[in-house]
Amino acid sequence: MDPLKLLFGAKRQVTEAQQQFTFSRRAFFLGGTQIGIGALLATRMTWLAVAENEKYSLLAESNRVNLQIMPPRRGWIVDRKGHPIALNRTAFRVDLIPDRLVDRDGVINELAQIMRLTPVDVERVRADLKKAAGFQPVPVAENVDGETFAAVSLRTPEMPGVAPSEFFTRYYPEGASVGHLIGYVGAASAKDYEDRRDPLLITPGFKIGKAGLEKTQEATLRGAPGAKRTEVTARGKLVRDLATRPDVPGKTVRLTIDAGLQAYTGRRLGLESGSAVVIDCETGGILTLSSMPCFDPNSFSDGIGRTEWKMLQEDDHIPMLNKAMQGLYPPGSTVKPAAALALLQHGVDPEEIVFCNGGYRLGSRTFRCLGHHGPMNMRHALMKSCNTYFYSMGRRIGYDRIAPVARLLGLGKEFELPMPSQRYGTVPDSAWKKRKFDQEWSQSDTLNATIGQGYVQVSPLQLAVLAARVASGKMLEPYLIHGQQKPARPLPFTPEQLQVVRDGMDLVVNGAGTAVRSRLPIDGVRMAGKTGTAQVRGIKGAQRGQSGAWKYRDHGLFVFFTPVDRPKYAGAVVIEHGMGGARAAAPVAKSMMTYMFDPAKAMEELTALESGWGGDVNTRMARKSAAWKTANDPKAAAEAAQGSVEDAEVKKTTEGDAARTSETPVNRDAAATPEPETASGPLSPAPQTPPATGAPQ
Repeated sequence: MDPLKLLFGAKRQVTEAQQQFTFSRRAFFLGGTQIGIGALLATRMTWLAVAENEKYSLLAESNRVNLQIMPPRRGWIVDRKGHPIALNRTAFRVDLIPDRLVDRDGVINELAQIMRLTPVDVERVRADLKKAAGFQPVPVAENVDGETFAAVSLRTPEMPGVAPSEFFTRYYPEGASVGHLIGYVGAASAKDYEDRRDPLLITPGFKIGKAGLEKTQEATLRGAPGAKRTEVTARGKLVRDLATRPDVPGKTVRLTIDAGLQAYTGRRLGLESGSAVVIDCETGGILTLSSMPCFDPNSFSDGIGRTEWKMLQEDDHIPMLNKAMQGLYPPGSTVKPAAALALLQHGVDPEEIVFCNGGYRLGSRTFRCLGHHGPMNMRHALMKSCNTYFYSMGRRIGYDRIAPVARLLGLGKEFELPMPSQRYGTVPDSAWKKRKFDQEWSQSDTLNATIGQGYVQVSPLQLAVLAARVASGKMLEPYLIHGQQKPARPLPFTPEQLQVVRDGMDLVVNGAGTAVRSRLPIDGVRMAGKTGTAQVRGIKGAQRGQSGAWKYRDHGLFVFFTPVDRPKYAGAVVIEHGMGGARAAAPVAKSMMTYMFDPAKAMEELTALESGWGGDVNTRMARKSAAWKTANDPKAAAEAAQGSVEDAEVKKTTEGDAARTSETPVNRDAAATPEPETASGPLSPAPQTPPATGAPQ
């Protein structure tokens, strides 16, 4: 055998049968593979066409059709007569749709030129676009003026991705007068969306209640959203409107508030730091719940600026605090009607005489009175606000017998009202002091608490409830939503006992009492009341909170009801650091009650007052805001200075023209009417230790 064949092996012989078998096996494998792939494709196509038909139909439809959520119109908030307090008005906005933008930078630059956007606005839009995707609109500006909106709308075909639209914005006709009561609306926060995952919350233009009734009545006011379907091209250009489902507006919320009185009270309080509450003596419905100064809820609805927010936060009058429900004050002598009822309930004869020689001696200390009143019975002690009488009688029965009556009349209570929060204060007694301080109740505690000082803390709302219950003789429960009146049972006092207290309060205003200057200027209508002056802190010496640093001056309080013979309205006024109830609070109550019986006369009085104050509350707030910005914002100061120069030039030109064309010369020497000095201040903290002596009334 050839050695090479042995080394490399002999050539293998392949038969025809073997070749045929190999070809058939390969053909079978390739054919099977092709059939498998075909079956797989057919199965997948069947799955996509049948099982996934709805999904991909929706995807295809979404490429062709744009679905836009339409925010619902909020329900109105109206007063007891149907007059709007919060309503909606049409406004314009401009948004960008990210998926429709072709030339992002070019569109933004063109919008900045047309809409006069600031560099800050431009940067904000760019940042929002980076975080946005799809058809989710990115807001460029809200409340665009009509001329700018028209200019943008005309250029829309040349700027794919720009979406101008109309929407409804919240509007409060009375502005700051209803701020604390109604609250305000604002865009939903990230936390709101995370909690609910409702796409409506991130829809441009949609806002939710953030405070006051807007917040607590959100479920009623919101309504249901609508939707708008439009056909678009691949580049996002509008082809046609397909269908629109209208929104369902929210329901109207009707209040017990009297819108006219609420607005009048806000203007009458003006920039004072104070509050006023008026209650219907027949039903318990709250007619006004005013706290001033206040923010303008329209500013929050439109989006408040950083500078304005800082001004509100730094204002020592605390405009963000609802003083009517959250302010706590020593009530001073406004609690003496409650003390008088407690005395009557425990057998004190209203005709019994206590001689007032200017104070009451307790051990080595003298608790002062307002004056030397001489012989005092209960009615005259209320009329003159004689501390000595109540010191003596309060010590006789003990404050543990007075405190339950004070609570019965509404002090220290939290009422079921649709408001975010309220503070209920303190009506102390011996058990409370033992629990709070682990100390025994003292006789000096009794004397102080009996005249509304010491540990006693109440809110203006509670004082208004006290006045309403004394006036009506019923356990009235205050309420705000129309139709939610609660039945009221009679108070556990005899008609004779109630009449003694009402007579004393009548004498306060219509006799020789502490508020005689606040008699109503209306024939046949008398107002009864009780003044109160509450110390902010214990002050030694003759001044005793009637002068000195403004924030240490006494608070002025007044509770009232009218008419005396058949009470219809009752309420309370508190003026922080007003230095006296007769001086600061009672005149406000007089004006409010005059408005309820003779609106024209009340408005005439208010107009005269505002002319001396330097304009209505909105004018004064605007002036105060401008002054603050000038003092705290360098840019605003520069703009104001430039504006002053321009105004001076315009004025000079105008006066020159007037001098040339008018027979009457321009009076350049007319003096401006100065603003009167007002006594107002911030909410002061409760004293850590009770004052040792009573406050003047």
